[in-house]
Amino acid sequence: MSAATDELKGRVGQALVQHVGPALDMDGTQLEVLDVENGVARIRLGGVCGNCPSSIMAVVMGIEAELRKHVPEVEYIEATP
Repeated sequence: MSAATDELKGRVGQALVQHVGPALDMDGTQLEVLDVENGVARIRLGGVCGNCPSSIMAVVMGIEAELRKHVPEVEYIEATP
């Protein structure tokens, strides 16, 4: 992994902790940044209603919108449970 990729991954992680995490902490959702490459942030979601696709989609869309505000290099996210 290059230094630029590491730096971008760190910025994504920081944005998630500062701007997304507090809202998700209320329902026990945890986030982990797996990778950031070519405008795609890959994250792992834990604690979200895993059996409810609409809940997962709503969470992912909210994370993606907030993340774009703070890390414009990220075009979209891919989330895994």
